[in-house]
Amino acid sequence: MLPAMSLQEAPVVAHVVRGGFVESVHRGLAVVTAPSGEVEQAWGDPATPILPRSSLKPLQAVAMLRAGAPLAGEALALACASHSGEQGHLDGVLASLAASGLGVDDLRNTAGRPIGDAALVAWLRAGHDDERLAHNCSGKHAGMLAACRAAGWDTDTYLDRGHPLQVLVAQVVEELGGEPIVATVTDGCGAPVHAFALAGLARAFARIAVATSGAEARVAEAMRAHPWFVGGTGRPDSVLMADVPGVIAKAGAESVIAIGLPDGRGVAVKTADGARAAEVVAASVLAGLGVDPDATARLGDVPVLGHGERVGSVVAVL
Repeated sequence: MLPAMSLQEAPVVAHVVRGGFVESVHRGLAVVTAPSGEVEQAWGDPATPILPRSSLKPLQAVAMLRAGAPLAGEALALACASHSGEQGHLDGVLASLAASGLGVDDLRNTAGRPIGDAALVAWLRAGHDDERLAHNCSGKHAGMLAACRAAGWDTDTYLDRGHPLQVLVAQVVEELGGEPIVATVTDGCGAPVHAFALAGLARAFARIAVATSGAEARVAEAMRAHPWFVGGTGRPDSVLMADVPGVIAKAGAESVIAIGLPDGRGVAVKTADGARAAEVVAASVLAGLGVDPDATARLGDVPVLGHGERVGSVVAVL
């Protein structure tokens, strides 16, 4: 099953407004799941399969812990992260690798550069180029290696879809999401990423957010305690978790975001064109659920610039 037709038919969920003129529109899907796991609200078809991209990381981290990875605190938050590549992130990944008796040469993720603007400048000024450590997914890969070492699994082939760790990840995705995987492809970092219904992504985040024991509770605790390590300075998911007690959130490439609320509801958004509207739409949904208005305003503040000055905004139209 391919989601392309459903995404093409998705409703308009945001406008790009420049000087009061609607310059562009973004189509997309959004869903709220109830504490029971049932769909409570939806914009577009919540059964549409999507690729969560890096929003999948907290689920992958659950699998790492179930495999026996001794991750906690900052290292576990980094396993859930698309980090900006700030020095604290890089140091944390190195420490996570060292705790497993490994180093950067054991990472199998794609080489990259920091995605944070200031971090990138510092990286390049230090004479670095593309390196595996600097890729925003290196914390996840360090966590996967920790799981492999703990379970006695091969560390050279941990990205193979048939590797025991990746088989376990797929099982966790279907268990927590309550939806079947309809496709498995290669993510930008080299790890497998699974397509499944958008409602399943919201449901999985809600289940992690309210967990009181086990791997899910450990993941939620680490993300809440160390939101900066999940993203970085000014990153939307990091800011939201710092602003709203009890929330877990993770954004993904191509305009995806998933959020678990402490009351047992889940929210997931996918913008059809992969553009910048997911956080804006999510902020509108969260505001409608009664989440702190200052926090939702910050999450949904995406300016439109003209000659270096703000002349408009991306606006949700749910």
